[in-house]
Amino acid sequence: MIWQQAWVWVAGGVTLAALEMLAPGFYLLGLAAGAILVGVLVWLGLLGASLSPMLLVMAVAAVPVWFLARRPVGVRAGQVKRWDRDINEN
Repeated sequence: MIWQQAWVWVAGGVTLAALEMLAPGFYLLGLAAGAILVGVLVWLGLLGASLSPMLLVMAVAAVPVWFLARRPVGVRAGQVKRWDRDINEN
């Protein structure tokens, strides 16, 4: 199957990383890192042919990347968003 090819996972990860530039936040960055990690593990022969473990490794790898990306660019402690006026008011 196509998901058994390492280059597919790496290409998907690179695509998600490129799409990250268009998306607000860092939601796709974790998935991109997870996909690239799965591609490397498939290439090394450490993951089998089943799709379920591959998706699990991708999801588990994405969580620390999200937390690490949020630390330098996310909401600061004590930061509160205040709205002084409504966008629809003139």
